[in-house]
Amino acid sequence: MLFDNLAFAMGGAAGNGGAQGNPLGAFVPLILMFAIFYFLLIRPQQKKAKQHKEMINNLKIGDRIVTNGGLYGTIVRMKDATVIVEIADKVQVEMLRNTVADKAEAFEKLEKKEK
Repeated sequence: MLFDNLAFAMGGAAGNGGAQGNPLGAFVPLILMFAIFYFLLIRPQQKKAKQHKEMINNLKIGDRIVTNGGLYGTIVRMKDATVIVEIADKVQVEMLRNTVADKAEAFEKLEKKEK
């Protein structure tokens, strides 16, 4: 008997039809999660990609670069989508511009700070 009364008391009010609060209240957490993801993940990644594209477009002959594979070299010739890089005396390789990680100066500064 006690459990019947308890179950009845925990049930919704009769005739209420399971009325809920504001339907937008359910979407507020999702909107907040999207905003957090945007400002902490998506936006910084887009900014970094834009800076990398700008750096690639501003490369010129004579620039010292570092590739994504970790090779240091100097640009000796440039084509539309590729660059020819001298990685040692009389050793030149042709690579895609997108494989250039950054200019060598940025990495050399990091190496000096670590020492």
